[in-house]
Amino acid sequence: MSDTQSYHLIGVMGWPVMHSRSPLMHNYWFRQTGLQGKYVFLPLEPARLEAALRALPALNFAGANLTIPHKLQAMEIVDEIDPVARKIGAISCVVVRDDGSLWGTNNDWLGFLGNLKQSVPGWRGDAGPATVIGAGGGSRAICHALLSEGAPAVRLVNRTRAHADRLAADIGGPIEVVGWEERHGALEGAATVVNTTSLGMVGQPPLDLRLDALGPDAVVADIIYTPLETPLVEAARARGNAAVGGLGMLIHQGPPAWKLWFGLKPEVTDELRSMMEESILGDR
Repeated sequence: MSDTQSYHLIGVMGWPVMHSRSPLMHNYWFRQTGLQGKYVFLPLEPARLEAALRALPALNFAGANLTIPHKLQAMEIVDEIDPVARKIGAISCVVVRDDGSLWGTNNDWLGFLGNLKQSVPGWRGDAGPATVIGAGGGSRAICHALLSEGAPAVRLVNRTRAHADRLAADIGGPIEVVGWEERHGALEGAATVVNTTSLGMVGQPPLDLRLDALGPDAVVADIIYTPLETPLVEAARARGNAAVGGLGMLIHQGPPAWKLWFGLKPEVTDELRSMMEESILGDR
């Protein structure tokens, strides 16, 4: 954590990365808090990740966010990984400590829970089993989040069963792997349904998931935020289910990072969300 007289630098490392809305969000918080600094794009090919991370202390960076494809590789580079990130198997946030060493954690699961709890105030993880579609890095964070909130079981659906089996073994707890061909029935009795795949994203086909078995009180979430509402979210809402897009997940993972970087917790405001939404809609 740097002193308040410094000019604070943070950024997002990815490849590609220029589509990210993180700079818009974090620079809003610099203005909101009055802290002097800048959040920047850091486009990096995977081969350059280690050199870039090791350069952060010399360049006076407080830390950085990591996005695709760097979240796994960074685990082999940073000096220390917190237990949550190790369990999830991916790092989304790096902190430069006072001695120049690098500490890695994962805030994606906190962003998911913050989004869900703000958007659906009555949501409870222990209300019933959850169904999670996909077994990538995002799914790992979501499964951890749901289990931490008391979900009695997680039904994990993925095209490649081996990936789902590996996730279930790594995360531990009551995770039941369900075959892709059984995905429609896996919604029966589910209290929470989450899509963690890229299906439904701009440029991708929609997720092929029938909602017939979905109960009226089930909550549906998608971690995608381009478009703001995926076909899954639209279909769930049309049935009368509470449904949440992924923009709030991006926004809510920010304050925990600021707490680590600067000892401050910025506010998630309606103004910020509107700015983010307008930016995304402007790409259409």
